[in-house]
Amino acid sequence: MQTPVRRVPSQPKVRVPATLEEALEPAWLSAALADVSGGKTVTEVETVEVIRTVATKVRFAAAFEGETCKRHFCLKGLLDVDAMTARGGPTCVLEADFYGKVAPVVDMRVPEAVALVIDREAQQAVTIMRDLIADGATFCSALDPFRADDALQSLDQLSRLHAKSAFLEGADWIRPRAAELAKMTYVTPAMLQELLDGPRGDNLSSRIRSAARLSSAMKALAERDAGRPQFMIHGDAHAGNLFRTGDGTGVIDWQLLQRGGWALDVAYHLNAVLPTETAEAEERRLLGEYLAMMRGRGMAMPDEEQAWAQYREAVTYGFYLWSITRRVDPPIIVQFVDRLGKAAMRHDSFGLLGIS
Repeated sequence: MQTPVRRVPSQPKVRVPATLEEALEPAWLSAALADVSGGKTVTEVETVEVIRTVATKVRFAAAFEGETCKRHFCLKGLLDVDAMTARGGPTCVLEADFYGKVAPVVDMRVPEAVALVIDREAQQAVTIMRDLIADGATFCSALDPFRADDALQSLDQLSRLHAKSAFLEGADWIRPRAAELAKMTYVTPAMLQELLDGPRGDNLSSRIRSAARLSSAMKALAERDAGRPQFMIHGDAHAGNLFRTGDGTGVIDWQLLQRGGWALDVAYHLNAVLPTETAEAEERRLLGEYLAMMRGRGMAMPDEEQAWAQYREAVTYGFYLWSITRRVDPPIIVQFVDRLGKAAMRHDSFGLLGIS
């Protein structure tokens, strides 16, 4: 796949909308999309679909003055949220910066962003993209069961991101999120234990289900990972953040873009998207395929045994991330904690990190 020639999105000097109603105002969209339309006025806005998770994604069609066909877009941001949720604004700024700075230089399939509305002082942003669904793409569900061949396609996309890690030089805005996650205090050990004692931990051993051990393992992983070569990684590559077109798999949702070891992405990805029995049978082969991709792109990688050990340790990252997750549909949380927890069990991830 040749490196795509992507237009750098415009960054219009307009306010960041706080509500869905504001985001779909024709006057606001006229200003936000002025560079896209050549300054034409938006005369009509049709809401196609609204998807509310933590952030809101709204698919809409806009009619521009003098044009007979509507154009289709998707806008993503924190809309109609409470003050606590609004504190997550920096992740929206991070995602906007991915589309403005990283996407133009990485040969991956990602949505085409056309406008980024960023308020750096308030740390809020919305991203306006072309509507992939209107262009024929389909989005994967977080619960979609991937086959090994499906995972190979998505690993190829991740390897293209990882192979551009020279971008990290001078890009201090891409932070070591795993290390920060290990230090965070808003989920206390008692809260984490309560979560693990719920349905998400039903099929896991008492050792893996221990909040104290999991927290210690996450801290040990972050410390070990910080001493290894740093890569530009996605950080949240489960099936719900992937889409498919006639050309293959693509990747969305860049709110956890970070720097860290390659294994954080690969171990999380494979054990999140693959059913447990498939991961157990195929993960070592798929890891070998990933290493070959990276070496083919000129990247120095550890040998197979060292890579396998790093992979086994790194399962802890995805397991911890989903163990502390609360504001996602319960069936998704249960499946990911189950898959990643079972992976931590079979790989003895805690033991490799020195946690007894």
